[in-house]
Amino acid sequence: MNDADLLRYSRHILLNEVGIDGQQRIARAHALIIGAGGLGSPVAMYLGSAGVGTLTVVDHDRVDVTNLQRQIAHTQQRVGELKVHSLQTAVAQLNPNVTVQTIAQRADAALLDTLVAQADVVLDCCDNFATRHAVNAACVAHGKPLVSGAAIRFDGQVCVYDPRNDVSPCYACVFPPQDALEEARCATMGVFAPLVGIVGTIQAAEALKLICGAGEPLTGRLLMIDGRAMAFTEVRVQRNTSCVTCSQQRHRAPFHS
Repeated sequence: MNDADLLRYSRHILLNEVGIDGQQRIARAHALIIGAGGLGSPVAMYLGSAGVGTLTVVDHDRVDVTNLQRQIAHTQQRVGELKVHSLQTAVAQLNPNVTVQTIAQRADAALLDTLVAQADVVLDCCDNFATRHAVNAACVAHGKPLVSGAAIRFDGQVCVYDPRNDVSPCYACVFPPQDALEEARCATMGVFAPLVGIVGTIQAAEALKLICGAGEPLTGRLLMIDGRAMAFTEVRVQRNTSCVTCSQQRHRAPFHS
């Protein structure tokens, strides 16, 4: 870590829970972000500003004018551009020392199998259950911690699913894929603009805590946010020993040192 890094990250280094060692772990870390929209925007910008060494961002979509109400990484000038490229530009303007790898395609099982294996932490910032379950399955298979977030209308939620922890549930333990859940989309249901910032910022915080070992992560704790009352409710969630996704697979994959 050179003098410029010591200055840039000085407010992190001053924290006893982070310090120089923690900041160096952040610099060496590789975070995989699935989705470059409302949640992916603050996630990538905060992880980038904090100095996470490599960000891989996956999204097939392009910036639309309707995104600008809440997807703060994108601008009027970049309408029509691929979201991953727009987000890459936004992070570079914050911190040019961060490597942002862009994957402009849907996150299917084959792609996730490759990308999750390369990452230290995975952040689910997508907007559909099929992709969430595919991301979760890849994280379970490769033993990688997953920070999952969701936001719709005025309601949000965040949870950490860590297959390295024997008592941690996976996403499918809490939201079984066989359950017929109604798909809620921002395009039809709406979403309160600052809510995605709140959820995404919490996701970024949880990822950084996992990387540098600070504090207690939201493992096995589903944090629910009511944006109308600005109330936070925590629910303990248990591992399902008969889960179709994780009951047969449990791995421990430490962060790169």
